[in-house]
Amino acid sequence: MGRYEQLEAFVRVVDHHSFSAAGDKMGVVKSVLSRRVSELETRLGVKLLNRTTRKLSLTGAGEQQYQQMSLLLAEMEEAELKVSEEQYSLSGRLKIAAPLSFGYRHLSSLISEFVENHPNIDVTMDLNDRQIDLVAEGYDMAIRIGELEDSTLIARKLSVIRFVPVASQGYLEQNGVPLHPSELVNHDGLFYTNVPERYEWQFIDNDKPLIAVPRHRLHANNGDFLVQAALDGLGIIYPPTFLVDEYRRNGQLQVLLQEYQRRPAGMYALFPPGRLIPRRAKALADFMQTKFGDLPVWDKGLI
Repeated sequence: MGRYEQLEAFVRVVDHHSFSAAGDKMGVVKSVLSRRVSELETRLGVKLLNRTTRKLSLTGAGEQQYQQMSLLLAEMEEAELKVSEEQYSLSGRLKIAAPLSFGYRHLSSLISEFVENHPNIDVTMDLNDRQIDLVAEGYDMAIRIGELEDSTLIARKLSVIRFVPVASQGYLEQNGVPLHPSELVNHDGLFYTNVPERYEWQFIDNDKPLIAVPRHRLHANNGDFLVQAALDGLGIIYPPTFLVDEYRRNGQLQVLLQEYQRRPAGMYALFPPGRLIPRRAKALADFMQTKFGDLPVWDKGLI
């Protein structure tokens, strides 16, 4: 029998001055409560109740234990009620990790709207491109883009992320326009290092995967840093579309090898394993999925 049940049985019997009355209140038969109290006495090694056919009375040890246990039981019940109320009313803390560039560009207004809709939720955002440990660092959710490694984490797909190689007009005028991924070996690449395939670029040629490896010109663990390098004419970058959509639209970056672009990747909400996902975290994932959809939607033929 669990310690909680033993503790609860003892406190309720004392509160109601009898096993029968406590059993009626709890929906438990008298014999079960009697057994639980006996098991508690055996475990503690002391007699807690003097039992006669007419009345119950606390022993000296029982009186001391009752004061402590009733307080402990009240605290446990209050904690359970608090959790239940938080789940029902979408209140409490949410600690979330997300990639820096994506979080800055697409999560700021979304999180603001979510918090405004749920004023009892307190959100802590960690915008960082590193791979965080949800369990060790106490996160409720992490947003990740790309292929997921085998993991015990609970994953939910939120959206599709597309990738596109781009370069500045100045770079292309100086170095030429590659017409096939195999030509990238003669071009300067700007590489994002927080992915497994950090030094290889994936393409599709006639429905078959194709790997291209440009010259290594610059490596960084932040997408915006690499985008600025591409704008400065330093080389070709192969980022997610949400990083370069505005620069494609205003002509600062030119789309390359459109017909060979890699398959889209997923954007996922990850949750710690082995525990219930709070309703507030599920609600945020639902909200993100509704807002993002297929992000961003480019003109037909450019996605």
